[in-house]
Amino acid sequence: MGTCLLYCTRMTMPVCAVFMAARFHWSKIESGLVLGGFFWGYCFTQILGGHLSDIVGGERVLLMSAASWALISAGTPLLAHFGSHQLFFMTLARILMGLLQGVFFPSLASLCSQRVVEGERGFLMSTMNSGSHLGTLLAGGMASVMLEQYGWESIFYCSGLLSGFWALTVWQYLLKGEVSLVQVKTQNRLQPGLSRKHWLNLFKKPPVWAMVFAHMCICSTSYTFLSWLPTYFKESFPDAQAGVYNVVPWLTAIPSALSGGFVSDLLIIRGYGVLTVRRIMQFCAMGASSLFILPLAGEVNFPSAIIFISASVGFSTFSSGGASVNVQDLTPSCAGALYGFMNMMGAFMGLLLVSFSGYLIKITLSWATVFSLIILVNATGLGIFLIFGDAQRLDQTAHCQLVVV
Repeated sequence: MGTCLLYCTRMTMPVCAVFMAARFHWSKIESGLVLGGFFWGYCFTQILGGHLSDIVGGERVLLMSAASWALISAGTPLLAHFGSHQLFFMTLARILMGLLQGVFFPSLASLCSQRVVEGERGFLMSTMNSGSHLGTLLAGGMASVMLEQYGWESIFYCSGLLSGFWALTVWQYLLKGEVSLVQVKTQNRLQPGLSRKHWLNLFKKPPVWAMVFAHMCICSTSYTFLSWLPTYFKESFPDAQAGVYNVVPWLTAIPSALSGGFVSDLLIIRGYGVLTVRRIMQFCAMGASSLFILPLAGEVNFPSAIIFISASVGFSTFSSGGASVNVQDLTPSCAGALYGFMNMMGAFMGLLLVSFSGYLIKITLSWATVFSLIILVNATGLGIFLIFGDAQRLDQTAHCQLVVV
């Protein structure tokens, strides 16, 4: 549910961007700046969030993150109507949202690397990541119902309120009382961290960079989809119902994510090598998904576009059993901090790709260039991962005991 609400609040701006652009007279480049502002903030708290989670426990970091992004989401409409500089304030709100949400996934990676065995990580990460698609679906569903009747401001208020309730739930069931003290004490004992020398040695390993680069590519293409798909459908198929294209692709992604995680764990349990499974999952996430993006570079009708995009988004979720979970194979003792670095690089590349996509659309007046760029990025990241990727532990820390719950 936390991942669901994280993406629900994250997606409110892309879903409302078309209406806000018309209200405040933004160009495509200005809309790209607002949408890309999220990734400027998202870049800078990834490593910090993972490192703090490795030391003090992910529960505390998750509570701080959720309470803060709930306030920012609920306050965004107020900033939009504060003065005549809507573009500046909206970009600022997106940067703050990115800063506050940047710690979330590194915290999850840190917790899972400590408490989950190798053969169960794929399904668990896929289950949690499926919440992102549920959140996107929730944002699209709310927008379809509330935009016309209550205005775009209501989407921000609603997502902020729901996130605030989840923060209270985290405090009530994970941190209140003696339970949190036991958890933090255990985590400090299990997670002494790596020295600077060990960190430098890790960054000399090709498998680490292959994993990071693949994660960068899949994140940037996913962020581009999330940010620009509502605008693509609105402009390419103006008579289409928003409730269809804001819901169907993400509704498809939820069972796809769960299926991918189940298959990856099943293959490992059946005796397939971990590296082989990671490569298969990543090939589906970046290779198979790109095959369905390819027809979008030409002329397609609305039903075909929905089918192709839904298939592409569905296959992209298989990355939860590939590069995204590979950090727990390679460096379980510092998975939070390293995953934070991966997400930081992915957010930075997402910022570039989202903003550059807006520029391409403005200059070429064609969505085909954007889809071609996504295919190129996916193919490059997949090739690097297939050649240099690995699944053998590289942190070489004998002190890191694994607790199974």
